[in-house]
Amino acid sequence: MMYRYLTLNDGTEVVHSDILPDGRVKVLFERPDAVDGFHDATCFLPDYMWENISGFTDEDMRRNERLLKEVAHIIIELAQEGGFERASSF
Repeated sequence: MMYRYLTLNDGTEVVHSDILPDGRVKVLFERPDAVDGFHDATCFLPDYMWENISGFTDEDMRRNERLLKEVAHIIIELAQEGGFERASSF
């Protein structure tokens, strides 16, 4: 299952998985684009292994990586809890 984490000002959506069987968390960055359809990139935490980068510029990816390094601990915790909505419910 994938959980929405954040929407950036440029329309980029950041979503994450539950904890995967190998202990990692899959994080997807997706941004709609009128020409290409979508720009997307996948990163696996906690090792920051990026793959399937399509449409994002080098500058976009530096921003995505900086953001992810700032919030990775939160995303991993949320992945253990079943996403933000479940973790924040009473």
